[in-house]
Amino acid sequence: MTDSNVVELKSATGDALGELLKEGARKLLAQAVEAELAELLAQHAGETVEGKQAVVRNGYLPERKIQTGLGEVPVKVPKVRDRSGQGIKFNSRLIPPYLKRTKNLGEFIPWLYLKGISTGDMQSTLESLLGEGVGGLSSGTISRLKQGWEADHERWRKRDLSRRRYVYVWADGVYSNVRMDDRLCLLVIVGSDDTGRKEVLAVMDGYRESEASWLEVLEQLESQGMTIAPKLAIGDGALGLWKAVAQKWPQTAQQCCWVHKTANVLNKVPKAVQPKVKEALHDIWMAETQEAAHKAFDSCVKRFEGKYAKAMECLVKDKDSMLSFYDFPAEHWQHIRTTNPIESVFATVRLRTTKTKNCGSRKTTLAMAWKLMENAQRRWRRLRGYKLLADVVQGVEFKDGERLEMDRSPGTAESAVHQI
Repeated sequence: MTDSNVVELKSATGDALGELLKEGARKLLAQAVEAELAELLAQHAGETVEGKQAVVRNGYLPERKIQTGLGEVPVKVPKVRDRSGQGIKFNSRLIPPYLKRTKNLGEFIPWLYLKGISTGDMQSTLESLLGEGVGGLSSGTISRLKQGWEADHERWRKRDLSRRRYVYVWADGVYSNVRMDDRLCLLVIVGSDDTGRKEVLAVMDGYRESEASWLEVLEQLESQGMTIAPKLAIGDGALGLWKAVAQKWPQTAQQCCWVHKTANVLNKVPKAVQPKVKEALHDIWMAETQEAAHKAFDSCVKRFEGKYAKAMECLVKDKDSMLSFYDFPAEHWQHIRTTNPIESVFATVRLRTTKTKNCGSRKTTLAMAWKLMENAQRRWRRLRGYKLLADVVQGVEFKDGERLEMDRSPGTAESAVHQI
């Protein structure tokens, strides 16, 4: 056998082995993702809508390729269909939806940092995820990248907000341990302007979710030119947030996030009962009218308060703010019932929950969280029914999601309000 034949044989053998390994990686990844999906479906197995399973699998997202140390590996992530209207989606922890372009280091580095990977370990981590093509990203290079993002965040924090009118804002606190003796709470606000476009308005740190911390965030937005209060604020129910909103934006309606509230209520009942309680909560916020929602609310409390008093106390204390969405266009309900614009970004990044040494400064953590949200923001879509935001801004009243008109026809003794 000639030398050239030997080289060709080795090359063919290497290629075959590489392909075999990639195929094995693809199968393992597919199995792991299917296991994640099965776990999600099992969580909602007891939920039905008109006799049908509420959450079912619904095909796949378009195939995409993930860069690994073995090269590109094709993956297909399953989708689910949610008949309940809760906005339930399948997000794989292995293949996060906000890391679709795995070669985009502007997304990967903040994600890894917030996962707890130190600067010194980041190059080897990136090489294992993306392959050796990212070689040369030394700890010094990554440090310079982070410093640049810190400077970008500082400029962003001082930008002018006076040219846009924000109608809805979503607010949430995300916790992270960044020092041995300090627990950082990231206070995040996302806003939708009167054209339906969402953007990150604030990423600041605070002492837990206190009134003083949230008030500082709102005052920061005011100093940047956001002087007109939004029509509705959506939050997780933290008392400090609502006190700050009431003080700074007294005319702003308040909507408690149904995802947070559901989780808080379910945490106070035995696991075996959770599907029944969750179904009862679903009947409340999916009711077509506010009157029907109140009936479902009272029915839920009456049904469970005897055995699970603490859970029902948790539900009742925010009753008024949980049904505010009925006073806004029905087309917007899916957007304003939850803090999903914030939750979805951090769903796959549980900020550091264990205290570690040399785990970074508050300034860097803020910059990395902002960078992650900035990248996610590029893929946000406009609000459904965004043209109705003009009516909301003008103060047009809505009842049960439908616009109210003033009947001023001749001959009437006084104006009458009717739904159209």
